[in-house]
Amino acid sequence: MKITILAYLEPGATEPDVVMPQVAEALEAAGHKTQVLTVHSDVPAMIAAIQQAKPDLIYNLVESFADDIMGGLMGVVGVLDLLQIPYTGGGPGELYLQEDKALAKRLLAYEQVLYPDYAVFAPGADFETGGGKLRMPLFVKPLRMEASLGIDEASLVRTTKEMMDRVQYIHTKFGDAALVEEYIEGREFYVAVLGNQDPVAFPPIEMDFSGLPDGSVPVLDGKAKWDTTSERYQGTKAVVAQLAAELKARLQNAALDAYRALRVRDYGRIDMRLSTDGEIHVIEVNANCYLEKNSEFAMAAAAHGIDYGQLVNKIVELALHRWETRAGIRPKKRKKRATKKTAKPDSAASKP
Repeated sequence: MKITILAYLEPGATEPDVVMPQVAEALEAAGHKTQVLTVHSDVPAMIAAIQQAKPDLIYNLVESFADDIMGGLMGVVGVLDLLQIPYTGGGPGELYLQEDKALAKRLLAYEQVLYPDYAVFAPGADFETGGGKLRMPLFVKPLRMEASLGIDEASLVRTTKEMMDRVQYIHTKFGDAALVEEYIEGREFYVAVLGNQDPVAFPPIEMDFSGLPDGSVPVLDGKAKWDTTSERYQGTKAVVAQLAAELKARLQNAALDAYRALRVRDYGRIDMRLSTDGEIHVIEVNANCYLEKNSEFAMAAAAHGIDYGQLVNKIVELALHRWETRAGIRPKKRKKRATKKTAKPDSAASKP
């Protein structure tokens, strides 16, 4: 097939993220023809480039568009829907559920999936509680941001003043509402899920914080994710979790429940914490999660026996099958076949 890999090029960058050539190589090894198309902020130019490429499928690796970190991706996939071109991953609705973490929690609650109690503080408005009186310590982060934006060690607060200072920081720095959650002390796990009608949960990945200095907050914040020279990056690592069968099954089942609750398509990663009393709390549901060769998702797939090339191409198969069986798309009208004109029947003879 002809597959266009759609990617966002950061302002000032000359090359797209390393995941783009990795995915292209995996697709080409399976016999597909690929093209990497980077988009910026020009919608007509993006549409023209896609139409010129005439792909059979778009491998969507866009993470944002223009200056809209929160809603840009939803707009991109909305355009792809209107162009009626098959693409991998979530649609506008699914991605909206991921972006609005408070709405996601409501859906998790409906499906009886456990998550930390929370409150939302919108700029210039009173807070909107998510249930119950919150207990310190609390964790404060932007409501809609991704990739650990707005998260650092100061996100963990232990007094009301610290909480309000951090809420104000989120409002001022990001222009976003602040999500305040009860902090779950315990182990952190990521469970990758692949599939649609019958999704499969891979072996859990655990985040090892043992390399952090004493007193450091054991969370994967922005520095731990992206700043390769930082102490936090070098002090954390992802490992395949060594777990008893019962706990492994519980984590996988919780991940599948959250995956289905938020209608994740094709693939996703569920971030969870196991509290000291053994309860599993879903922290975030990540549709269209990062697919780099060394990512937690690829690591989990390998532990399940699926190598990187197989993983990349399996996502193509899932997207195509979903597109072929999709609902709500009207079939194109066929032209009526021409018929010979016949004489009108005699009016008397035509009467019953």
